[in-house]
Amino acid sequence: MQGDTGLSKLDAIIFDFDGTLADVPLDFERMKIKIAALGEVFLEERPVPNSKPALEWLEELVQQAMEWDVDEGKEFRSRGQLVITAMELDAAREGKLFEFTRPIFKMLRERGVSIGVITRNITPAVKIVFPDIEEMTQAFIPREDAKRVKPDPAHLFQALEMVGAEPSRTLMVGDHPMDVQTGKNSGTLSAAVTSGNIDAAGFAEFEPDFIASDVGVLMLQLEEAGLI
Repeated sequence: MQGDTGLSKLDAIIFDFDGTLADVPLDFERMKIKIAALGEVFLEERPVPNSKPALEWLEELVQQAMEWDVDEGKEFRSRGQLVITAMELDAAREGKLFEFTRPIFKMLRERGVSIGVITRNITPAVKIVFPDIEEMTQAFIPREDAKRVKPDPAHLFQALEMVGAEPSRTLMVGDHPMDVQTGKNSGTLSAAVTSGNIDAAGFAEFEPDFIASDVGVLMLQLEEAGLI
């Protein structure tokens, strides 16, 4: 699917990581179950996971715990973050970079398109899968370096500042509706890929400018559109 971009060429493409550039089997539902089990220690009862992502849900629970005891709330946050980090590292050890990722990065650089990666994951986990990511990109902003994580536009704006690109001449690519929303929140074009856990129907209401089975197929669409 291609929207009317009105562009002659993209100056930059900013990618999500897990599910977009690499197959990383991170189970977010299991992560929230573990957070719920931990939450039972600090709250009056075991919390029931809601629709929020794990990071935001943990912080919501931490704020509830702080209403009872600030120090207990801080301990809950620290231990919850350790749970998340341990799962991210375990998943990364089982993960692998998609075969098309390195060739595509090389091709984009040869064509003068700046490359950035923004992720809610952490540097150590990403580098297990893609150890030279910083050498192959102009911007790499993991969770710990983000002013605010996506879908907040601040995450994407950090990358745009590093690569020196305007939102209107940039494409945001990801495998989750959050990535499409990040692009829309930032004023960039957006592309959805179904190489993660969301199928094409799951993106319909978010109306990405492009949708493809993976980044390799997306590049073919962008070439056909004359954007790279």
